[in-house]
Amino acid sequence: MPATPDELFATLDRLGIAHPTVSHPPLFTVEQSQSLRGAIAGAHTKNLFLKDKKDALFLVTALEDALIELKSLHRLLGATGRFSFGSAELLRETLGVEPGAVTPFGAINDTAGRITIVLDQALMAHVTINAHPLVNSMTTSIAREDLIKFLDATGHKPRIVLVSEPPRVG
Repeated sequence: MPATPDELFATLDRLGIAHPTVSHPPLFTVEQSQSLRGAIAGAHTKNLFLKDKKDALFLVTALEDALIELKSLHRLLGATGRFSFGSAELLRETLGVEPGAVTPFGAINDTAGRITIVLDQALMAHVTINAHPLVNSMTTSIAREDLIKFLDATGHKPRIVLVSEPPRVG
C-alpha cells in the first residue's frame, strides 16, 4: 500500500522537517491550482512523470509556469530516446499517487528506486517549495534544503539541472 499523507508527515517529522500544509478542493491542473490555492507563499510546482525508450523513469519537478522543451529533454538528462509520459497505472505503481497529484513526495513510495528525480535549477532558486503531499487536496510547503534532505532519505539523490527555458517575452 502506498504511503498516506499522514505517513508522509510522520516521515518529515522524524527527519526534523517543517511541513506546513493547507487543505483545499482537489486540484488537477496548474491553472486550477493558480486560481484556488489562495495565498500560499513560495514556489509552486509542476511535475512531469516521464519514461524513455528503455522504460527508465524520471520525475521532473519545475516551477509551475516553466517552459520545458520535451523534444530535447532526453538528451539533457542522458535518457535513451525521446520521453513519453508514464501511464496512470505506472504512476500508481511507482509513486503511489493518482494523476493530478504527482509530486516529489511520491519518492517515499518508490522503494525499488526506479525513478530518477530531477529538480529544475530555476525551482531550486526559491527558498520555499510547494507540492502536493501525495494527494491533490492539500499543498505542503517545504524548504528547498529539506526537500533534498527528504529525497536523500528515500534513496533518491536528486539531480539539480536547468531543464526550463527562460520565459518568452512578448
